Amino acid sequence: MAQKLAFYPGCSLEGMANDYARSIAAVFEQLDITLVEIEDWSCCGATAAHSLDETMAVLLPARNLAAAEKMGLDIVSPCANCFNRLLFSRAMIRKKIYDIPWPVSGEIEVYDMTRFLARPEMVARIEQRVLKPLKGLKVVCYYGCQMVRPPRLTGFTDYENPLTLDRLAAAAGAEVLDWSYKTTCCGASIGIGRRDIQESLTARLLEKARETGAEAIVVSCPLCQANLDLFQRDRAPRRPHLPVFYFTELLRLAFEADKGSADWFRAHIADPVPLLRAKDLLR
Repeated sequence: MAQKLAFYPGCSLEGMANDYARSIAAVFEQLDITLVEIEDWSCCGATAAHSLDETMAVLLPARNLAAAEKMGLDIVSPCANCFNRLLFSRAMIRKKIYDIPWPVSGEIEVYDMTRFLARPEMVARIEQRVLKPLKGLKVVCYYGCQMVRPPRLTGFTDYENPLTLDRLAAAAGAEVLDWSYKTTCCGASIGIGRRDIQESLTARLLEKARETGAEAIVVSCPLCQANLDLFQRDRAPRRPHLPVFYFTELLRLAFEADKGSADWFRAHIADPVPLLRAKDLLR
């Protein structure tokens, strides 16, 4: 049964995460879910607005919420930061603390993309679509700190041990390894002011992933992906690289079997193609 959702891509998918955007489009088409991009959407203000001006932190996402309400559709967001800011704005709209210049009630649902797809009925649909399970690919799932926190805003009780990415990677046939660093901050947002802290946090995550036995890391946040990916080129060029996949890239690979293309991963710094070919998962 076809579904429709308002799609808020956020700024990253227009630039550094366009590979994420391509895989999202392919996966949702395969799942018979129509993503209707919000017309004339604008930046949600992550990550600077909420640090500088709370009014703008509410109004910037509110404009997109109003546009989605006008469409009569719930919103799905692929970016953890965008998801967080949309939820914050919706909470403030419901409290009627700010004067919002657009008609908006704050009553539509705002979905984190992983949580939308990890519902039992969607996991079943994903498993039905898999043509070539990703057998033998050992991964750890990294959620970052924005997708599940703060719990009073997200309503999630699994903020220390979320499982949405785990379920999706497993549905694609990958071997998902448990580890204790799923929601530990990677330091991306502090990198401009304190590069030393960023590098320490990022290096620890990569090292712990290796110690766990992972061959790759699975993410949904563009900022986390870029941080983990770039660090390996710039600060650990001599270490074996761990590919950092968007979860939708793995789903697409499992859905399209031998039609998979190395070109899908051309934006990755830690090149995943040799690993995928060694696992007989890519031509």
